[in-house]
Amino acid sequence: MKVVIVGAVAGGASAAARLRRLNESAQIILFERGSEPSFANCGLPYYIGGIISERQKLLVAPKKLLKERFRLDVRTRTNVESIHLEAKTITARDLETGEITEESFDKLILAPGASPRRPDIPGAESDRLFSLRDLSDADRIHAQTASAKSAIIIGGGFIGIEMAENFIHRGLKTTLIQRDSQLMTPFDPEMTTPLLMELRAREVDVRLNAAPASFTTDDQFHVHLASGETVTADFGILAVGVHPENGLAVNAGLKTGPRGGIVVNAHMQTSHPDIYAVGDVIETRSFPANAPVQVPLAGPANRQGRIAADHIASRNSRFRGVQGTAILGAFNIALAMTGESEKSLRRANTSYQKIYIHPANHAGYYPGAKGMSLKLLFDPASGKILGGQAVGGEGVDKRVDVISIAIQAGMTVFDLEEAELCYAPQFGSAKDPVNMAGFVASGVIRGDHPVVHLADLNEAHYLLDVRTPAEFAAGALPGAINIPIDELRERLSELPQDRPIAAYCKVGQRGYNATRLLMQHGFPVQNISGGYTTYQLTQPLVSTR
Repeated sequence: MKVVIVGAVAGGASAAARLRRLNESAQIILFERGSEPSFANCGLPYYIGGIISERQKLLVAPKKLLKERFRLDVRTRTNVESIHLEAKTITARDLETGEITEESFDKLILAPGASPRRPDIPGAESDRLFSLRDLSDADRIHAQTASAKSAIIIGGGFIGIEMAENFIHRGLKTTLIQRDSQLMTPFDPEMTTPLLMELRAREVDVRLNAAPASFTTDDQFHVHLASGETVTADFGILAVGVHPENGLAVNAGLKTGPRGGIVVNAHMQTSHPDIYAVGDVIETRSFPANAPVQVPLAGPANRQGRIAADHIASRNSRFRGVQGTAILGAFNIALAMTGESEKSLRRANTSYQKIYIHPANHAGYYPGAKGMSLKLLFDPASGKILGGQAVGGEGVDKRVDVISIAIQAGMTVFDLEEAELCYAPQFGSAKDPVNMAGFVASGVIRGDHPVVHLADLNEAHYLLDVRTPAEFAAGALPGAINIPIDELRERLSELPQDRPIAAYCKVGQRGYNATRLLMQHGFPVQNISGGYTTYQLTQPLVSTR
């Protein structure tokens, strides 16, 4: 069997290594346009920032290792230019010599990845506006930072924010321009507020709702915004997303989706049964919603490469779909998600309920406890877990990973109540944040804990703040009345019987206790989920500055 693989890095290199382990006699040719077949592209911002000091550390599987250990025919600096379906051949060009060769294949795996988007506005081709995709890009940006004092980043996604952190680490004055009203648009907006505050606290000049209209270059790089303002720095980074490198597939007549991703089945086969596609270039399915999605993440790309190799080797492996489990670290903030967001559920017109909790990462009595905010999305009837997001410091990754596995297993919020997780005071709490999310969500479904969300409040609600007078004086929901929880039983006569009461505290626990108390006295009451802390997350910190 002769297998040709186009593109290495995550999906292609994983497919090649897996296929060799399954088939010692196969001829495997791996074409890679870059100079290195497998490198840690997620580590590139940290190499630019000097956190990873040795470039060599980024080489996951050097060419020599792939050749000697796996007996792969690795051809770097070679671009595959066309696929000929009837002949089952590809045409490739050596980028060093210009020599053109043709190779036949029994099976073909496409893993060309995705390219950084460039907006169609004047000046976008400036030689001072860089994108970050591979090692050569990283080398150019790394060299640029040696003499620069300032940088502008266009785009507030993963790459943009990681670059902002690393530029600050290098001592560059950094401006981040984001077209949208929030950073990290896959997340629900309120969950990104702590990230915005952290970046600004670190003196990143974050401009939201700011749309570049054009770029100009002289001795410096200028971004001219639609508002009429101009922002200037030594150079710029373009990080406004990616699009699949689907040219080979389109020209060969393979089926692609509306956003350009190559359509594949669960075995990673394209519309041609002998051609597979993996990684950032494909359109796949979301799990558990089973909707078409394009998710450029390294973890799914690696799994897809293994599954393609398995199927070529006559194993019935299937790709379950992607949950979009992802995490971003910036300074002291971690932001993570898995499964569906509230945004995606609304777009799909899917019924859902949500709750917020704001626990500490470990026992509060043990030194160093840090707070986090956790949002859980679930089916309001069955309790099936649909998605989760968390933001905070240490421990965010652990909780979202647990929720990710719960989604994969088809678990419900009732299962989270019973989840038995590691506990020692320096690692967690006897009631872990995952358990707490389960307790709160289960109480909502059982009717023990009716909740109301800030967006659903109206003039009919009587806002009851059950915090202490000092907390109330420091900030409260507009129009709220303060009756501390410990005085509530004695002051029931002050509450209306004919209006819905929305109770709240700082994070939800005292509000819950007040809700239980008032329910048993016949009051129509709900707890504002997540309390005043959730209110602070939802406040419009968005501005152009």
